[in-house]
Amino acid sequence: MIDLMASAAFGADTNPTEQEQQDALQAHFQPHISADEIEQVYHLKRAQPLLQVFTALFHGGFEGVLVRLLVLRELANETTSSAFSRADINTRLAYLLPESRETVLNRLRSNGLLAWDAQQSVYRVTPMARNVLSAIDGLLALAAPDDDAEMGFLLSQVAGAQAVGGITTEQLQHLLGRLVDLTEEFRDAIASGSEFRLRESQAKWHQACDWVEKGSEILRAITSDENADSATHRAAQAIGRAQSQLLNMQGMFSRALNQIERQRVHLGQSGLSTTDIKRWLLAHEDLSSLAEDAIDQPVKPLFITPAEMIDVAETELMTERVNNQGLNGLPTGQDAPTTINDSPAMQRELDDWLARLSDFAQLNNFPAVAEGSPREVKVHEALLPATFALASYRASMLPLLGDEAEASMQGTTAELARLPVRFVPQDEMVQLPDLEIAAISLAALTLELDKTQESAKSDE
Repeated sequence: MIDLMASAAFGADTNPTEQEQQDALQAHFQPHISADEIEQVYHLKRAQPLLQVFTALFHGGFEGVLVRLLVLRELANETTSSAFSRADINTRLAYLLPESRETVLNRLRSNGLLAWDAQQSVYRVTPMARNVLSAIDGLLALAAPDDDAEMGFLLSQVAGAQAVGGITTEQLQHLLGRLVDLTEEFRDAIASGSEFRLRESQAKWHQACDWVEKGSEILRAITSDENADSATHRAAQAIGRAQSQLLNMQGMFSRALNQIERQRVHLGQSGLSTTDIKRWLLAHEDLSSLAEDAIDQPVKPLFITPAEMIDVAETELMTERVNNQGLNGLPTGQDAPTTINDSPAMQRELDDWLARLSDFAQLNNFPAVAEGSPREVKVHEALLPATFALASYRASMLPLLGDEAEASMQGTTAELARLPVRFVPQDEMVQLPDLEIAAISLAALTLELDKTQESAKSDE
C-alpha cells in the first residue's frame, strides 16, 4: 500500500523542464564531453516516450510493479470490447482494494497506458500499452526454464524483425554477443577438467546447437537480401562464424571426456569409480543424514586400575625386548607377485582403429579412380562393420585427423592426427542396410597425396 501511494505521488509530480533534464543528464558525463555528441544518447532520447512507459510500469518495489502489470493485463486481455466503463473495471478488478485500484488507474492514465474518453466516460487501452505487454509476454514465454542456452528470445526477435523487414544491427549484435559468451563458457568448462562441469556444458551445447540450426535459415535469408545494408551483412557473417566455432567444439568435448575416461580411478574390482561415488553423494541433499544409525552402539568408556596398567606395560616391554634380540640380517627374498595386464578396452579399440586408418592411408589400398583425382573412402565403409557403440567411438575420433595441435603431442591420438588423411563431412545422410545403424552422415576420408609423397621421400 505504501509503495502504491508513493507511486501515485511520483506520477503526480510536475515534469521537469527540458533544460532541467539536459542539465541532470550532463551531470553524469565528463565536463569536456557533451551528452548530445554520443550517438547512443541520441537514439535513447528519441525513444523517451516509450522508456517513460517502462519507467511508469517498473518504478518502485516488486509488489507495486506486479499490481500495475496485473491491472493492465486484465484490461488488455478483454477482446469483446475496447472500452471499459468505471463499473466494468470495478467488476473485473473487484479483488483489489478500492484505493489501490484507483492509484494504479491514475498511474496508468497519467503515463499514456490508459486513455480516458471524456465524451463516452470510458477507458481504453492505448496501442503503446499493447506493444509493451506484447514484448513482456514474449520475453516471459521464450525465457523458459529449460532453455539453458537462453537464445530463444534473442533469436525470436531476429526472426520476427527479418520477417517484417525491420531487422536492425543492434538485434544481430545481441545475438552475436550471446554466442560469444556461450563459446567462452564452454572453453572454460573444457579447461577446468571437471567431468560434471563438462557434461553439464555439453548438454547446454546441444541446446545451443538446436537454436543454431533454427537460426541458420534466418541468416541465409539476411545474407541473400540485396536490400540489407553492409553493416547488417557484416553482423550476419560474424554470427555465422561464431556459430561455426560453437559447432566445432564437439571434438573438444569428446577429447576432454575421453581423457577423463582414461584417467578415471576404479575402486578395486568392484566396478565403482570415484565418479560414481561423487554422483551418488550429489544425489543426497543432506550429507549429514548419511551418518544416522551408522554406529550401532554408543561409545562406552573403559576404566582400568593401576595394577592392570602395570601388567600391560610389562607385557609390552618384554615383547619389545624379544623382538630386539632377533636377527638383524636382511629378510629372505620373495618372488614378485604376478600381475595381469588390465589395460582398458577403450585403448585397445583406439589402437585397432589407428591400425585400420593407417592401412587406409596406404596409397595402394584406396580405390583406383581417374588420374589426378583424390583417393577417398566413404566414412561408413571405414566405420562399419561394428556395433553402434564402437562405430560412435570411431566417429568421435575422426575430427582429430589433421588437427595440428593434437599432432604436436605424444600418444595414440597424436599418431592418428598425423595420418595423411583428411575428414570431409557433408550435411546429407545416407541410409545403411545395417542392423544397428540405420543412417549415418555422408562423409569421406580423402588421402592427402602431398603429405603421402613427402612421407615416402623422408623414409627414403
